[in-house]
Amino acid sequence: MEHVQNIHLLLKKEEISKEKLSEGEKVAVILDVLLATTTIISALHDGARRVVPVMDPSDGLLMSQEEEFGEYVLAGELNAAPVDNIIYPSPTRLGKMVRDKTLILSTTNGTVALRNSAAAKKVYIASLLNNPSVAEKIKQQHQTETIIIVCSGNSGEFSLEDFYGAGHLIDCLTLGSEERFILNDAARAAIALYRTNLENAFEILQSSYVGQLFERHRLIDDLKLAANKGSINLVPEMVNGRIEAELSRGQMEHQNRNTR
Repeated sequence: MEHVQNIHLLLKKEEISKEKLSEGEKVAVILDVLLATTTIISALHDGARRVVPVMDPSDGLLMSQEEEFGEYVLAGELNAAPVDNIIYPSPTRLGKMVRDKTLILSTTNGTVALRNSAAAKKVYIASLLNNPSVAEKIKQQHQTETIIIVCSGNSGEFSLEDFYGAGHLIDCLTLGSEERFILNDAARAAIALYRTNLENAFEILQSSYVGQLFERHRLIDDLKLAANKGSINLVPEMVNGRIEAELSRGQMEHQNRNTR
């Protein structure tokens, strides 16, 4: 008999329970579509060696002291505002800076959600960019665990763009095998929103509270990038507080040839 699997959606990072995440077999998937998880996935795709998510800018400054000068990029925001002497975490801007470097990243919501989810058996980083790849990995390697999908939210408030992103991920997970999954009500609502707006990713992001802030601050290129569904085939995982991209088979073969 096929195992029935639970998908539980949390609507904001404040709903994370470290105790519950550590109990049993739970896989956490963190979404912060505007903008932390989109930035992380883009940076790894653009050649960053790793990303270190931290709780706040002061933690980022402390972490940067452990890295050699020139070997890291320090980026962050606080309550959506820029921080002095720290690069704003725009993925389109960071793409030109991160190759072969460590990105130390602090954001108000997404990096906090990541750090607070560390007790789960596995912690994956997802966005509209890589939801199909994350779903495929879960279907292949996590067929019995409870899947906890976390919308980072916006400073304790519900976030439309994360909810839409969660609906996209749940659609990718359940398509063709919905009888295998039990969804909580939040997950059901998210997939319903997504399926009635399949082609409207940019419009949904643009209409959200944070999306409107982005428009006002002329970050439209970041909005367009964040809405680009399924464009990056990476499944980043946080291990011991660090996030690295999984090497593809081709990259591994190339690496093996070079180390012989």
